[in-house]
Amino acid sequence: MEAGQGAAEQAQRIGERVSRLETELEQLEAELARARKAQQAWLAGADGEARVGEQLRQLELQGWCVLHDVHWPGRPKANIDHIAVGPGGVIVIDAKNWSGEVRLRNDELFQNGYTRKRETASALEQCGAVAALLEPQHRRMAQAWICLVGQPDLVGSTSTGVRVVGIGQLTTAVLALPPVLEQPFVTAIYHYLQGLLTGPTSPAVATTALLDRSTAGSPLLAARRAAAARPVSGGRSQPMPRGHSGRPSNRGRHKNRSSRLYAFWRLVLLVLVLWLGGGALQDFAESDAPPPSEPLPGVVQPEAPQ
Repeated sequence: MEAGQGAAEQAQRIGERVSRLETELEQLEAELARARKAQQAWLAGADGEARVGEQLRQLELQGWCVLHDVHWPGRPKANIDHIAVGPGGVIVIDAKNWSGEVRLRNDELFQNGYTRKRETASALEQCGAVAALLEPQHRRMAQAWICLVGQPDLVGSTSTGVRVVGIGQLTTAVLALPPVLEQPFVTAIYHYLQGLLTGPTSPAVATTALLDRSTAGSPLLAARRAAAARPVSGGRSQPMPRGHSGRPSNRGRHKNRSSRLYAFWRLVLLVLVLWLGGGALQDFAESDAPPPSEPLPGVVQPEAPQ
């Protein structure tokens, strides 16, 4: 070994370790930056939701009831920011605290020049999930809204039907909706959604996916699933009448039992008729057959050939 060779090898090993640590440090710094950015986004989102919630509370004196931060039906790990139920219907509101330039162009929402189709589609999905929990006559009253905190005066709609409104115009836009619900229905729908969407678990959506599940998110959904599982002619499902428990009545059981007994005795009678008819036909055939012929006197019968 030459002089200094051992120290050089040691320095090389340390240098390789330094390179690995520097690479790991760069990765950690990048991950830290991403975490800080995500934290800022969540903090901004929380602040935006709180500010939208304050605006919606002003509607309570006008007959509106509001739910905040509730379950997204069918999405256990997701939430809905706000649901307002009032004379103007059911409004599902997604609060957005976006920075930069936000505008509606050609009936489409853009932020800093980038389209926000995914966000508008998400607002529609939230609204659809809530509407699926309502009675059919109330589903058409559900609306999807996006409330922008950083753009308080923006008002418009997308081509897909999502209402876009700035926080400064929120209460005015809500109160301008034409009345479609009377107060008893407002209270009933609010308490119904509150019971479903504020519990410990997210309710299931009333779709055909429930047909393969043993339990549903609520007795109402279970009844809808049972109704959808009853086939009728043409391959369509028969809706369950209101107030129907899903169990067959005693009258139906007695009717089925009588039908089976009637069919059994018809079969017995048919067998008896066939048996008696067969015997009578046999007797008639025997009585109608000609008697055996006898040889006449004086006539020699020919002998059979040998």
